[in-house]
Amino acid sequence: MAEEDRRAPAAVVFDALGPAYERAFAGSAPHRASLGRLVELLAPGSRVLDVGSGTGRPTAQTLADAGHRVLGIDISPVMVGLAARQVPGAEFRLADIRETPLAEASFDAVCAYFSLLQMTRAEQADVVAKLARTVRPGGLAALATVPLDVEDAEGVFMGQPVRVTSFSAEAFTGLVTGAGLTVLAEEQVVFTPAHPEGTPEPHLFLLARRGTE
Repeated sequence: MAEEDRRAPAAVVFDALGPAYERAFAGSAPHRASLGRLVELLAPGSRVLDVGSGTGRPTAQTLADAGHRVLGIDISPVMVGLAARQVPGAEFRLADIRETPLAEASFDAVCAYFSLLQMTRAEQADVVAKLARTVRPGGLAALATVPLDVEDAEGVFMGQPVRVTSFSAEAFTGLVTGAGLTVLAEEQVVFTPAHPEGTPEPHLFLLARRGTE
């Protein structure tokens, strides 16, 4: 079996994309606005988990530059290497969130920007619930997805073949609230990646808080 065949599909895709992914999405003002809302609410020196940290920019870099302690995890070795070089003020690990043990209430905030889309619906629900438990009571979660009602759909993303599973905006928001998080802010936009093969795609950004009881 070829080495690529043994790796998770998401790792294969994002290893291939590398820096091109960052360039394609660098112009996303809603992503930066979402980060801005999160930073405004974080106490100084907060501990933040960035799931699917990619190249480290803009998420980990924005948080680290604001003085927060950031741990980024990603399934792509190429992305982890890029992030470690580009954002030396944060820590990055090669890991799969589905298999990574996380202590309850061990972070002040978690981020997961577009990092669930190559998981099954059951896996996405499990991960959202896991992240909700991982933030301390009163802690925050910044989540983003492509709100489409599709399951194991074949497609092409920036020239790479992918299989995507997602939820409608209403269903994804229900997933988040069902995990014990209260939505504080919600924004839906259409964004076109700056890439020759980029096509318009809907984006949903949620900022939520874990209850204190």
